[in-house]
Amino acid sequence: MWGRKTTYGIGVKMIFYSICILWALVTLIPYLIAVITSLKPVEDVTKFSIDFNKLTFDSYRYITHEFPFLRWLFNSFVVAVAVTAGNILFNSMAAYALARLDFPFKKVVFYVIIGTMMIPGQVLLIPIYLILNRLGWIDSYKGLIIPWLVSAFYIFFMRQYFLTIPKDLEEAALIDGLSRFGIFFKIFLPLSLPALATQAIFIFVGNWNSFMWPSIIASSEELYTLPVGLNSFYGQYYQFWNQVLAGAILLSLPTIIVFVLFQKYFVKGIVTSGLKE
Repeated sequence: MWGRKTTYGIGVKMIFYSICILWALVTLIPYLIAVITSLKPVEDVTKFSIDFNKLTFDSYRYITHEFPFLRWLFNSFVVAVAVTAGNILFNSMAAYALARLDFPFKKVVFYVIIGTMMIPGQVLLIPIYLILNRLGWIDSYKGLIIPWLVSAFYIFFMRQYFLTIPKDLEEAALIDGLSRFGIFFKIFLPLSLPALATQAIFIFVGNWNSFMWPSIIASSEELYTLPVGLNSFYGQYYQFWNQVLAGAILLSLPTIIVFVLFQKYFVKGIVTSGLKE
């Protein structure tokens, strides 16, 4: 009887793993097609067959030499890293206050923050643009970074995670004379690495791939981020798809690297962030 149960369990696991592997292969097919197409010469882009003797890196050389690609890469990196770092700090500080501190209208503040999540981001673009225009921040790094340094969703996300941390640790630290800032930086943040990594991945990827806001704020080519710069590869009457896909592959590489580096924290942060109300 025990042997049958063991055999049945192994069979179910094998089927499950086989489905997962098959699905992974299916999702990889478009990416592999994009990689191969980016290596094809222009005349072979629309051909389904692959001539390995004709594969070349000319598309990659072209976009890195004929366009200010490194400048766009630098802009994307600066914006994505600055916004990610700001969100990790400010969202976590706000979440700590909502999870652990007592102050007047605490619940009201929390519900207001949650309420802002119901407002579509597109609705805020014009008001934010008008404010930045008054401040003279159009076509600047400040305009690209500062409006997105805080996120209502990730304040809620971090608050839920902080609620899972035992209060005994905080009380012991207060008895030992540690300040609130000390507790936050020396206890809560180190214990929240899974949630911080999850937050960092989503925010970095979202800002790295952001197109709408940079295309509105950045009017000079020197301030373009990669998605905005790569959009210039599209002509009015033609598209060199091998070059477009080469740019898309280069655009995707940093996000893949970030996910690989933080993936061990990613799942844990997703699972544990909503355990306690």
